[in-house]
Amino acid sequence: MPDQQRQSVLRFEHVTVRFEDLEALDDVSFEILEGDTRIIVGAAGSGKTVLLKTALGLLRPDSGRVWVFGRDITTLRERELFEIRSGIGVLFQEGGLFDSLTIEENVGYPLANQASLRCAGEEMHRRVEEALRFVELEHTLEKFPSELSGGMRRRVGIARAIVTEPRLVLYDSPTAGLDPITAYTIIALVVKDRELKNTTTVMVTHRYHDGQMLARLRYIPRTGGLEVASSHNGGSAARSRFMVLQQGRLVFEGTEGELEASSDPYVSKFVKRED
Repeated sequence: MPDQQRQSVLRFEHVTVRFEDLEALDDVSFEILEGDTRIIVGAAGSGKTVLLKTALGLLRPDSGRVWVFGRDITTLRERELFEIRSGIGVLFQEGGLFDSLTIEENVGYPLANQASLRCAGEEMHRRVEEALRFVELEHTLEKFPSELSGGMRRRVGIARAIVTEPRLVLYDSPTAGLDPITAYTIIALVVKDRELKNTTTVMVTHRYHDGQMLARLRYIPRTGGLEVASSHNGGSAARSRFMVLQQGRLVFEGTEGELEASSDPYVSKFVKRED
């Protein structure tokens, strides 16, 4: 679909967020259209998580404006933000699960607590089970987070992020602390959700390889596997961009090829970097 026919999902216009004398975001502007993928990298403290929190309305800009799904959320009251957030899925760092709730209760939490999405009983159970089946953990419904491995908890976090069938999903360092094989599984699930549901995807990561996978791969329903996508067919590979933050400033936005060709010493240090 041509860009002019795709809706704007997230737009920052000259956004600055300050914490006392520190500018966590400094005059940041960008736009993400329906079905786009953005991979955000940057040094620790560069503003990556602050950007996600600002997109959710959890932090308010000191200057500039934020649009989500075409609606200016900059000055909306908390109650007005509930409806906007119902269309956004979030995977927090480390999964962000509630230790005292079962896996079923964790995944169903958005359905039980967001007024515009609220459902109960058999309908909630069906949707939770479906989301867990998507991440191949439908057998964990009655378990608690402490009974699962780190990778499994992250997969449960993905199930909770997508159980509401959101148009936009924000992933905050989804593979942090995981071994390479488990990290691959997590990114494969992110790709699968994006491809099957045309989800607009924003991922913060410190692993360049994860960003490459998200930018390059597509899910094949017929085989249930992944393959490298062409960047010329108008699909997800053509709509994937990297963004680099430095001390709150957006210093790069472009394709993987443009990122790898950059001569900027700060930008280039993230290319093929493994932590």
